Amino acid sequence: MRPFIGVSCCIKIFGPAGSAPLPNHAASDAAVRAAAEAACGVPLLVPALGEADINCLLDRLDGILLTGSRSMVSPCHYGGPPHADGVPEDTSRDATTLPLIRAALARGIPVLAICRGLQELNVALGGTLHQDLAGLPGRLDHRAPVTEDVAVRFGKAHDIAFTSGGVLHRLAGAPTARVNSLHHQGIAHLAPGLAVEAVAPDGTIEAVRLVSGPGWALGVQWHPEADWRSDSLSRRIFEAFGDAVRGPAQMAMAAD
Repeated sequence: MRPFIGVSCCIKIFGPAGSAPLPNHAASDAAVRAAAEAACGVPLLVPALGEADINCLLDRLDGILLTGSRSMVSPCHYGGPPHADGVPEDTSRDATTLPLIRAALARGIPVLAICRGLQELNVALGGTLHQDLAGLPGRLDHRAPVTEDVAVRFGKAHDIAFTSGGVLHRLAGAPTARVNSLHHQGIAHLAPGLAVEAVAPDGTIEAVRLVSGPGWALGVQWHPEADWRSDSLSRRIFEAFGDAVRGPAQMAMAAD
């Protein structure tokens, strides 16, 4: 039987121009298909409803995929100053994913965290975020190119260096890789219980893994769901997640 993978949703406003705004719970097609085809699971969308029935939900899920999003984790969850005007937030998603992460890891349910999901993972476990990487001295501009061309937006943007002997180092079979980059914020202080798996040339943390507790968690700042059909590392990330979801005997995570 294929495992059930919960895919986190955002609140998105849909509807024709000039009509009343209609909030919807939505996840990207790329993330859903990667959960189904690359991780070999049955994706189930997790609506952004807040903490209600999280334990009931986890009773039925074998893994959690935390998706990327344009919205940012609210600074109230990590003691940061308020976001600048115009920075999008999704408080309903925050109220869902942060307790969901903690409860899933406590149960040993595997979590794959992508982009915003990586930031949620770090905040949920007690870490903090840089709110504007581009404004920090010596940092790259990690934001997506301003273009309607999807191939350009999700194209390879910069190199990352893997932690020697780490999960991603083994999956890649090489010390470095080239990844896409579509994020505005990033990890400032790493949460207790997480270890760095990869960094960008400017020192930005690009990937983490869980090193304490009964759970399995891997977080990446880029978007492997965008190119898993053509990129071997992206495909192996979802395959490793699928192995973890199917059972402890197949887990790829290694001890320090």
